Amino acid sequence: MEASPSLWHSYLGVILSRERQRMEHFQRAEDILLTLLESVHARDPRFLVDYARNLEAFEFSVCASEDAVTLEVPLRIDGDTLRVLARRSSPEHPAELSTCCLELCSPGAGLEDWTGAVDGMEHCLLPGKILQHLKELLVSAIVRCQRLFLLQPGDISAENLREDALELSLLIRGSWKPVRFDIVPVVRRQQEPLQLRGRRSGRGFPAGSLSRATEEAHFVPASPLGWRSSTHLPLLKLLRSVDSLQGPRVDSLRLLDQLREQDWGGQAGTGPLTFQHLQMVLLWSTELFPSPEDWQDLEGSVYRLLVILLRCLATQHLPHFLNPEENLFQGAAPDLASLYPKVESFAWDPQRFLRFHFGLHGFSGSCQADRETRALLQLPTRDGSCWDTAYFDILLSQFQVFRIQDSARRSAASQLLARIRQEIPQHS
Repeated sequence: MEASPSLWHSYLGVILSRERQRMEHFQRAEDILLTLLESVHARDPRFLVDYARNLEAFEFSVCASEDAVTLEVPLRIDGDTLRVLARRSSPEHPAELSTCCLELCSPGAGLEDWTGAVDGMEHCLLPGKILQHLKELLVSAIVRCQRLFLLQPGDISAENLREDALELSLLIRGSWKPVRFDIVPVVRRQQEPLQLRGRRSGRGFPAGSLSRATEEAHFVPASPLGWRSSTHLPLLKLLRSVDSLQGPRVDSLRLLDQLREQDWGGQAGTGPLTFQHLQMVLLWSTELFPSPEDWQDLEGSVYRLLVILLRCLATQHLPHFLNPEENLFQGAAPDLASLYPKVESFAWDPQRFLRFHFGLHGFSGSCQADRETRALLQLPTRDGSCWDTAYFDILLSQFQVFRIQDSARRSAASQLLARIRQEIPQHS
C-alpha cells in the first residue's frame, strides 16, 4: 500500500525538527569533555586533544537513539616508525588472528613505560598499559577541574570506568540527559588508499572521497596486548561525503533509523539492528545505485536502502563496505529472523509505520508478503548476481518503486529476472 509523499515528508520533518536541539545537547557535553582532555594533555602531552569533532557530532545528530559516542584520543606517536605485525593465534584465543602488534622500530622514544614483550617480540606498544595510564589521568583530571571550578558538580560521572574495558566510558551532562562517550586511544598511521578488489572503486561517491577516507590507518585496542584496525572514522568520512551529494540520501538513513528505534527494536527500543548497520546499508546503496535518477525523491531513496537491508536480513549476511569478507550479522541469526518480518511489513505497507507513538511500543504486526518477492530475497548467493544493481532493480520493481528510464538498466534487470525465474521454483 503506497504512502503519500506528504506522509513521508511529515515523518521526516518531525525527525529533522529535533536535530538542532540534539546538536546543542552534544556540543555542551563535548565542551566539558574537551576541558577534561586538555587537563589530561597538560599532565602527559603524549595524549593529544583533537578539536575537529565534526564527524562525531554529525553521527550523533543523524542517529535516532542516544547510543554511546566513540571518541578517539590520538597518541603522539609517529606511526611510520612502527612495525605492524600480525599476532599468532592459538586455539584458546582464535580471535587474535585479526589483531596485531605495534612494535617500535627505534626504542627510546619516550614510550618505554607503554611497551613490553608480546609473542617474543620486544618493544611492542601495550594497549593495556596505555588504557590504565589514560584512566588514571582522566580520574585525576576530573578532580583537578572540579577543584578549579572548571567543571560543576554532576557534569561528569566516571562510575562506568572499568578495569578490563577496552574503552573508557564517561557520562557527561548535556542539556537534558547525559551523553555517554567511549574514549579510545588510537595510533594513526599513513597507508596507501584502499583499493576495493573486484569493484569499481568509488563508484557513486564524490571524486576522491574513498581515497581521502582511507589514506590513514587507525589502530585501537583489541586486547591488553594487541591492536585492531578501526574503520569507525573512515566510514563516518564516507557518510559525510554522501551527505554532500544531491538527493535525500542521509534523510533516508534518518528515517529508517527512527523506524529501527521506534518499531523494529525490542520493548526497550533495543534489537540486533544498529545505526552502524544502517549506515553500512547506505554506503552500499550509494555504490549500487550511482545514478542521480535513483535519489530524486524521499520514498524512492528509502527503498534503495530498504531492498539491500531486506536482502541482508533474508540471507543473514551484511558485508562490511570496506572489508566485504567480514559479515556484520555474524552470530545474530535468531534475532535477525524475528526482525525480518517487521522490516518486510514496512516495505509492503509503509503508511502504517510513518507515525510517532510517543513512548508506546510501535506496530508489531505483519503482512502477507508476495511469494515471488520473498523467493527473490532468499535466493542463495553464488556468482555475485544477487549483489548487483540489476538484482536490486528487480526488487524495486516488486515494490513498485522502480521508476528508472535508463533502457540499458531496464534491459539488464529483465534479463536477470528471466534467468532467476527458472531457478525460483527450486528454492521456493
